[in-house]
Order: sequence, then structure tokens, then C-alpha cells
Amino acid sequence: MPDMNAAGTLETLDVAEVAALFAADKIVLIDVRTPVEYAFEHIRGALLSPLATFDTRHLPEQHQKPIVFHCGSGMRSKMVADKCIAAGHKRVMHMAGGFAAWKKAGQAYIATNPATGGPVDRRDAVTA
Repeated sequence: MPDMNAAGTLETLDVAEVAALFAADKIVLIDVRTPVEYAFEHIRGALLSPLATFDTRHLPEQHQKPIVFHCGSGMRSKMVADKCIAAGHKRVMHMAGGFAAWKKAGQAYIATNPATGGPVDRRDAVTA
């Protein structure tokens, strides 16, 4: 659902929309969590640009693929999206519910095996 203001449009996508667009290679997914959070678990193929060091001047052009931001819960990605709109970007998207919603929906992600330090493909079961 788009949230329009004078500066630009913020679109909030749900997990199913993001998963479908990402699987079809139609978006760039940017994780704005901390490097530690990303190292522990992340969506395979998502880029990392932590909120603490995020700079709107270094975003790639969005003519070919729009950018969708995500974080742990949707709060930080909304903050980044608002920064982008304030910096003059006309269309900005973020994922509602963040990585927690992604996992709850049973989408695949990469986790770190604490015993080996290696990656493990995960898909959490959807809980009722």
C-alpha cells in the first residue's frame, strides 16, 4: 500500500510480494540491519547496508530494478525509506514485518551454524 507525500511515495510490500519479486529477479533487496545480525542470518542474495552507515547518495539507480529495504521488524527499513524520500527519491519500498515476518512465513534464508561457523540453508516452519 503506497504512502504518498509531497516528496515521494513509500510502498510497503508484504513478504509474499517481496519473495515473488526477488525470486523473479525484479528487485534489489537491501538489508539495513547490523553486520552482526546479517552474519547470523540473512536472506540469500540480499545486500547489506546498515542503518548506522546508510547514505542515500550511494544507492544504485533504480531504473532496471527497484530497491526494497528490509530489517528485523520493519522499523529500521521504514526509517531508511523515509531518509530516501527526504533525499529526493520518488519511489521507495520496504518490507512490512522485516526478517521476522520473512521467517514466520517460512521463506528460505541463510543462518550461521554456531558449531562450525559455516552457512546453513534454513526454512522455518510456519507456526499457527
